[in-house]
Amino acid sequence: MDHADITGRGLRAEEFAALPEVDAREELVRGDVVREPLPAFGHGVVAARIGTILDTWVRRRRSAPSAGQTGAGSPGWVVDHCGFVLARDPDTVRGPDVAYVSGERLATGVTDGPYFEGAPDLAVEILSSSNRPREIAEKIREYLGAGACRVWVVDPERKTVTAHGPERPPRALGSDDVLDGEDVLPGFSVPVAELFG
Repeated sequence: MDHADITGRGLRAEEFAALPEVDAREELVRGDVVREPLPAFGHGVVAARIGTILDTWVRRRRSAPSAGQTGAGSPGWVVDHCGFVLARDPDTVRGPDVAYVSGERLATGVTDGPYFEGAPDLAVEILSSSNRPREIAEKIREYLGAGACRVWVVDPERKTVTAHGPERPPRALGSDDVLDGEDVLPGFSVPVAELFG
């Protein structure tokens, strides 16, 4: 199937997954393919840094004797650019820059489909020059509406992180602040400045 043949078709997540790859980032929003330019180099550096910091913390938790090995007792996994089905009929599939999925959510949310069915516990969106505030606000609503516990919006230009959660006001943090995992990643903390180091 060619991308030119799909406009306005109301694709399902499974059809979206079967499309040929293109040199752009694509997500499925209410059945329509939305294309964004590939992120800039600096965006990739920040995404890799955040992913590494989170993954290192999760791996340490996983290797701790009391953490458990799999299922509900395990600390979960950190992934990047992975598809999450946030809604069905019409389907929405988002791919956060970095995400964390807890062991509890893994035990109940994985299906046989091409993408994770449901939201991650934590979605990290790193702003690019192509992002519009309305689009980011929509993504935040979709993640939280699908069950995400936190969404971090990272602004590399301003060196800030804004933490969003359900039923609470956003919490903006600057480079002198410390970002903590709250109840999603209990015990996790990192100086915001390190995310951009």
